Amino acid sequence: MAFGLNLLLALMKAILSYLSGSLAITASAIDSGTDAVASFAIFIGILVSEKKFRSFPMGLYKLENVASVIIAIFIFIAGYEMVLKILKPAETALCISPITIFLILSGTVAAFLFGRYATATGKKTESPTLIAEGRHRQVDVLASMVVLASITVSYLDVTVDFLGLSIDQVAAVLILVFIVKAGWELLSSGMRVLLDASIDAETLYRIRTTIDGHPKVDEIQSLIGRSAGRFRFIQGVITVKTKNLEEAQRIREEIETKIRDRVPHMEKIMIHCGPQVRTHEVLALPLYNRQGRISNHFGEAPYFGFVRIGLKDKSIDRLGIVENPHRSVETAKGIRVAEWLISQDVDHVGMKEDISHRGPGYVLSNAGVQTHRTREETIDRATAAIVAEIL
Repeated sequence: MAFGLNLLLALMKAILSYLSGSLAITASAIDSGTDAVASFAIFIGILVSEKKFRSFPMGLYKLENVASVIIAIFIFIAGYEMVLKILKPAETALCISPITIFLILSGTVAAFLFGRYATATGKKTESPTLIAEGRHRQVDVLASMVVLASITVSYLDVTVDFLGLSIDQVAAVLILVFIVKAGWELLSSGMRVLLDASIDAETLYRIRTTIDGHPKVDEIQSLIGRSAGRFRFIQGVITVKTKNLEEAQRIREEIETKIRDRVPHMEKIMIHCGPQVRTHEVLALPLYNRQGRISNHFGEAPYFGFVRIGLKDKSIDRLGIVENPHRSVETAKGIRVAEWLISQDVDHVGMKEDISHRGPGYVLSNAGVQTHRTREETIDRATAAIVAEIL
């Protein structure tokens, strides 16, 4: 639809430019023409880029960007020719008729309505392409209004002289600014992709927060992304809180699914999951008092004791005793305590009661935190028993 509208406007403006001799209409015709060619080239690029060939097993995604660079070069050539015409004195007087004004006005209204439609549809379908198309049409409307004002002034035979330039030449210069801006955007975006520049910072941040938000991700060691056409490619290395290969595979698949849900046009995601390498782990135990007596309850324990366990030398260091911040809440007390312990980077939780088939147990398990039952009465004896179990 965008290609058809741009082509129709370009043809109409080219005819009006020939009949009227207006540089402003000529510049506007070039603007619409480049938009039409760009739409068609990108459409063809999309069709070809999605095909796989033996010599190009990764696809021809960058053809879209090659087309953008070529179009940008033609835009600059057209702009240069336009500058020469602007600087050349007019040989004949302008011939602006009411029908010329009416047709330019009709084209402006059509571009405005299509822009509104594209923007609304883009927001409804969450399509960045349609939203961008709608915004681009808004710029075209602004350029068309400059042309409309110029030819209306010329039709009314109002003389305007600005630094030796007529109103028609001034309008052509303004339209030329829009043309050069469009060409630069096509050239810069196309070259960034051809040179394998990183995807934009906002998208990369969204991907990073998605990965980091998974409860079993320990660390993001590296994350890079690039674009090819409208498609995106991501590579990353993360460590996860598990040594089980099947579970690590499941975590990777869950992360990839979440990334595709949040970021459109993800063509390939390559994330390598490795087990976390740690020198120590943290154990938490619910306490009845600050003297280290083990509490019979998990969520209602007044305090929690934290102990650091050395994995190589089996050393045990007390990190401190902290008040339970959720002891007084009325609902979901155990789940909130479990979430709080996860935020404290706890690896193990020891307790007297069995919560393995209850909400807090599921929360801890999903985050990769191991739970241990103990019958000991003090933090020291319970820690020694659990360390013997772990190591």
